[in-house]
Amino acid sequence: MTTYMQKKEEVTRKWYIIDAKDNNLGRLASKAATVLRGKHKVTYTPHIDGGDNVIIINASKVNLTGDKLEKKMYYNHSGYPGGLRKRSAKVMREKYPIEMLERAIKGMLPKGRLGRQMYKKLFVYANEEHPHMAQKPETLNID
Repeated sequence: MTTYMQKKEEVTRKWYIIDAKDNNLGRLASKAATVLRGKHKVTYTPHIDGGDNVIIINASKVNLTGDKLEKKMYYNHSGYPGGLRKRSAKVMREKYPIEMLERAIKGMLPKGRLGRQMYKKLFVYANEEHPHMAQKPETLNID
């Protein structure tokens, strides 16, 4: 017996939609990263981008447990002296909900060329409207 190795020409992609409302940030991000990588498929091959497209709606209503709203910090640095900017999770959820979810998911994807290719299949929206109805996305539940 030989191990099946998928080829990039054989990949078939589906569209999934995830509602982030009242879901925990980490659990949502890990499920989305799994689908983007293709690990939910039996044809998973580590060096091929065999994952599916993921649409996340209601990013502004994502849940954070414990004291994370006040204590969790997001850091950016411009590269210049004194260029550190830090924002709490509460500020991120109010002003930048899309960036907050994208950062969590991107951190769970592989680093390098393959991870950047997988990340392009992620679409995050702050509210319920999205322009991907023509793709007929299937609802994906977070257990």
